Amino acid sequence: MTSVIYLSPGEDMPDHGDDTRWLRIEASHDGWFFGSGGSFKANGDWVGYGSLAEDDVSLEAALAAAQRWAAKYDVPTIWIQLAP
Repeated sequence: MTSVIYLSPGEDMPDHGDDTRWLRIEASHDGWFFGSGGSFKANGDWVGYGSLAEDDVSLEAALAAAQRWAAKYDVPTIWIQLAP
C-alpha cells in the first residue's frame, strides 16, 4: 500500500537519488493539482508519470490517479504539496 505524506509549506520531498521510485502532487496558483513521478517497470526500464488534465482539477482526482499509478509501478510514497 502506498503512503501519502503531506508536506509543510516550503518543504520538498526528500531526494533519495535516481534509483528511487517517487511520485508527488503539487498545487498550483490557479487551484489545480499536478502530479509527476518516476519508477521502474518489472523489466527494469524507467517509466515516468505526468498527470492528465482531467485529473488535475482537484486534489481528490489527482490523488486517485496517482494512487492507481503508484500501485501499478510499486511506488511506496506519494508526496503532496498543498501550497504553490
